[in-house]
Amino acid sequence: MKILDCTLRDGGYYTNWDFNKTLVDNYIEAMNHLPVDYLEVGYRSIPLKGYYGKYFYCPVYELEDLKAHSNKKLVVCINEKDIKPEHLDSVLSPIKGLVDMVRVVVDPQNLDRAIVLAEGIKKFGFEVGFNIMYMSKWKQYGDFIKNLRNIDGIANYFYMVDSYGGVYPKDIIETMDMVKSNTSCPVGFHGHNNLELALVNTLTAIEHGAEIVDATILGMGRGAGNLKTELLLTVLNSKSGYDVNFNALGDVVGGFEGLLEKHQWGTNLPYMISGSNSLPQKDVMDWVTTRFYSLNSIIRALENQKNKVADNQSLPVFEAEHFTNVVIVGGGGNAQEHADGINEFIKNTEDVVLIHASSKNAALYKDLNVPQLFCLVGSEGHRLEKVFSDMGNFNGKCVLPPYPRKMGTYIPQSVASEAYELPAVEFTDQYKDSHTALALQTALLLNAKNIFIAGYDGYQEGVITQKERDLTAENEFLFSLFKVHSPEISLVSITPTNYKKLSTISLYENL
Repeated sequence: MKILDCTLRDGGYYTNWDFNKTLVDNYIEAMNHLPVDYLEVGYRSIPLKGYYGKYFYCPVYELEDLKAHSNKKLVVCINEKDIKPEHLDSVLSPIKGLVDMVRVVVDPQNLDRAIVLAEGIKKFGFEVGFNIMYMSKWKQYGDFIKNLRNIDGIANYFYMVDSYGGVYPKDIIETMDMVKSNTSCPVGFHGHNNLELALVNTLTAIEHGAEIVDATILGMGRGAGNLKTELLLTVLNSKSGYDVNFNALGDVVGGFEGLLEKHQWGTNLPYMISGSNSLPQKDVMDWVTTRFYSLNSIIRALENQKNKVADNQSLPVFEAEHFTNVVIVGGGGNAQEHADGINEFIKNTEDVVLIHASSKNAALYKDLNVPQLFCLVGSEGHRLEKVFSDMGNFNGKCVLPPYPRKMGTYIPQSVASEAYELPAVEFTDQYKDSHTALALQTALLLNAKNIFIAGYDGYQEGVITQKERDLTAENEFLFSLFKVHSPEISLVSITPTNYKKLSTISLYENL
């Protein structure tokens, strides 16, 4: 039984395939002293749109360096959906002699295409591994299992990939039996850890004949992550007498702890739900790592996917009155710091409506005698309830994204009669369900001539999280797009901001 560590490839989903060279060098050196047979060091790919880091393309100079310092077999991965037979020469010829195996990530529906691709890969002299995704749904793919006989003599390893992280040991046994009855190809297992079953599933696979299994340092990998290499080696040392250099193992684990602290991979409630219901991790990973959705919102979205419904509630369409001036208040600290001034600014502004992009600071403005609109996205309704503990005094209207809403709908019962959905979000094709997009589109519907922004600080001071950095970039994008879409509308911040797309005036200049 062989072990393949795929930390740099699978962990790249969190780092965009950029890793500090010193970290990689220490990883390679530690692995030289551990009973691991293969190191999957990244992807090889044709150029794709957008930025992908070094270990997504695995340039020749880097593979040469890794080969020079590693005593393990090196592996690269290719995505079947991106790589066609005509690409193989440019992708693989430069790395002959540097890489031992090429693993192909395959959608079960594309097995025939993958076989053609694998035949081309074999001609370059590489071992070939098939990573067949969506193991828990293979029975839904027609003759897929029967057609596995066609991989005999082509693939060196056939991997069962628990893409959703939701299979159980009994599923491993059943699927192993199905696979082995249809192909003589050695079988491997790649488990995800949504339900924290990656270890027991991998041990079950080994017990029932798996000849190669995957793991990653600290479980670093897409979504909920993978089986921890250090856990697998510790168990194999105890139960099967594997010779493990625990000093080397401790060194490599310690090296990756900073990345774990930064990116916080591992399972959580949304990943558990997605795993147990065989729902894609991609959306969950985005919602958890880069968006500010609550667990309730994510669970609601996953339940909608599971039940194959678009949303759980449609609403009356928002019919906007016209206002010359709109003030949009966000959740930043400046909306608190300058609350007295913002209140006076609104009182001294004619024909004005207040839009709360976030309810976070809404209580500071509850006594204003102007129309107020509250943007409800995801779980914002729950925040609204906390901000206004006595919803009986709530005086405003709630606006929600157009139906259907990806994150589902939650509206406090006490404001349900004043909840409306926008007919469309017109000025952008991206981030339509964000607080900022909703607030700006509402201002458009109000026919505003002037939009004053408060409490959009920009997260630029001090150390910020990746979520805050991504949200800042998202808002910058929306402000920029809005100005192109509606150049006749004045869009200015009246409180300090680090958003470059917002010009600034002082809310105090005419008070």
